[in-house]
Amino acid sequence: MKINSIVVLVYIKSSKILIPKRSIIETNQTGLFNDIVIDIIPLGQLPVIKQLSTKEIDINVFSKNCLKSKFLCNYHYLYGGRGLNYDDLMRAATRISQRFDDPRFFSLFYIFLQNNIDISDDILYVFKNISYILYLFMNIIEIHFSKYFF
Repeated sequence: MKINSIVVLVYIKSSKILIPKRSIIETNQTGLFNDIVIDIIPLGQLPVIKQLSTKEIDINVFSKNCLKSKFLCNYHYLYGGRGLNYDDLMRAATRISQRFDDPRFFSLFYIFLQNNIDISDDILYVFKNISYILYLFMNIIEIHFSKYFF
């Protein structure tokens, strides 16, 4: 264990709550008062109850048979990591606001938008000309075939 780490002890009252051994544990801060939430994210797909045998459904986390199961047993632990927190969010928001405050960014963004507008105008002009050409071509075909069929 590292010196700058925290050990969290979670007491689960129900023996029916099963935590997979292959899980990611993260602590996240939420809300205005920095409430801590522990997220348990299974890494694999959990089996549906219909797919389990009665032996696997009746897992007792307090028995020795639990050691062979895919779920955590009593007094077992998992290593976790730090997830999202308010300080990281504030640092990221500050960096983004500093990037948007840069006048070079806005000049490049303006050039990018202007180029896109010019390109879209050119594309519309090309499609307009193609539609005129197709219209003329269809009229020529219609006139040519009308001589032979009518």
